[in-house]
Amino acid sequence: MSAEPVIAPQSTPASRAGWYAVSVLIIAYTFSYVDRTILTLMVKPIRATLQITDLQLSLLHGLAFAIFYTLLGIPIARLADRGNRRNIITVGIAFWSVMTALCGLARNFGQLFLARVGVGVGEAALSPAAYSMLSDYFRGNALTRALSVYTAAIYVGAGLALMIGGAVIASVPALEMPLVGHLEPWQVVFLCVGAPGVLIALLMLTVREPPRTGLLAAAGAPQALSFGDVLTYMSARRGAYYFLIFGFAVHSLVWNGAMGWIPTFFIRHFGWTQAQTGLQFGAVLMTFGTIGIVFGGFLSGWLKTRGHIDANPRVGLLSALLVLPAGVLGAQSDNPTSALTFFGAFVFAGSMPYGAAATAFQDISPNQMRAQVTAIYFFVLNLCGIGLGPTVVAAFTDKVFRSDAAVGDSLSVVIGVAAPLSALLLWLSLKPYRRALSENRH
Repeated sequence: MSAEPVIAPQSTPASRAGWYAVSVLIIAYTFSYVDRTILTLMVKPIRATLQITDLQLSLLHGLAFAIFYTLLGIPIARLADRGNRRNIITVGIAFWSVMTALCGLARNFGQLFLARVGVGVGEAALSPAAYSMLSDYFRGNALTRALSVYTAAIYVGAGLALMIGGAVIASVPALEMPLVGHLEPWQVVFLCVGAPGVLIALLMLTVREPPRTGLLAAAGAPQALSFGDVLTYMSARRGAYYFLIFGFAVHSLVWNGAMGWIPTFFIRHFGWTQAQTGLQFGAVLMTFGTIGIVFGGFLSGWLKTRGHIDANPRVGLLSALLVLPAGVLGAQSDNPTSALTFFGAFVFAGSMPYGAAATAFQDISPNQMRAQVTAIYFFVLNLCGIGLGPTVVAAFTDKVFRSDAAVGDSLSVVIGVAAPLSALLLWLSLKPYRRALSENRH
C-alpha cells in the first residue's frame, strides 16, 4: 500500500436510513449491556449459591467476558472490513443472547465462567462492525452525533440491568422447571434478559448494509487490507494511535472498575437492598450516563466549530480530570444521598468521551481498516477496562484491605491512581492526533 494514501471522497446514504440503522443498533447495544452488566447487582446471591469470593466474582464480570471479547474482536473485524456487516452483527446478537440465557442454567463457577465467555464472543461482533457501518452513513459532526447517540445505549443498558435485576430478584421466587430443575432468582434473571435477543437479531435484518465510503484511492491501494497493513499504518502514526488507545484504555479501567463495584458499595456500606440499589443507582446511571455521552458529542462539535480539530481527544482529557474528584468523593461519602450525588457526577463525566473516542479513530483511519482499527482499540480498551478494572478493585478489597466493607477504599485507590494517568496519556495524544488527522484529510 502507498505510504501516503488518499481517501476518495464519496457521498453518504440518506440520513433517514442512517438514523434507522442507529435506532436498531441502539436497541442491540442496550441489550448487550443489559446482558453484560446484569451480574453486578447479583454479587451477594451468586456468591451465596456458588460459594465464591469477590475476586472470583470479578473474574466472571471481567476476565471471563473480556478474554474472547477482545481476542475475537480483531478477526471478526477483518470480516467486517470485507463482508456484510449487518449479517455479522445479526449472528452476534443471537449468539450472545443464547449464552446469556445459559448463564441462568449454570450450576458452578466453571459453567458460569464458560457461559460468560460465550457472551463476550457474541458481543465482539457488534461495535467494530457498527462503527464501520455508521461511518458510511454519516460524516463529520453528524458522525460524532450518531456515534454518541449509539454509545448512549451503554448507559441505558447498564441502568436497565440494575433496575430490572433488582426488581426481578425482589419479586421472583426460586423456581422448579421441568428438565432444568431448581433455579435461584438470579438464574431466572439471566433467562429473562437473554430471551429477547432472538427478536432483536431478526430486527437487525431490516437494516440496510450501506455502500462503503472513504476508500483508499492511491495507486495500487488494495480494497482489502491485511492485519499487517493496518499495524504498519498505525505504527507510522503511533503517537496518535498509541496515546489515544492507552489513554482511553486506562479511562475504561476507571469506569469499569467503578461500575463493577458501586452497586455493592451501596449494599455493604449503607445496607441498601438489591432492589433499592438497582432502582436508585440504575436511574442515576441511565440518566446521567445518557446526558453525559450526548453532551460529550455536543462539546466535541462545539470545539471543532472554534477551530480545535483535536476536539475528540480533548473531551477525553476533560473527562479524566473530572472523574477523579467525583469518584473519590463518592466512594468516601458517609451519607447515601451525597454518595449518589457524587457518583451521578462521576457517571456524567465518565460517559462524556466515548462517542468522541469512537469518532477519533474513524477520522484518522481509511475505510478498509476502520473496523480493524476499532477492534484493536477495543482489544486494549476492554482487556484493560472490563478485564482488569473490576478485578483490580476486588484485589485491593480481598488482598490489601482484607475486608468486604473496604470496597469504597478500593474504589478510591483505583480511581485516584488511574484517572490522572489517563489524563496524561490523552494530553500527550493531542499534537500527534492533529498531525495524523491533517494527513488523512489530504
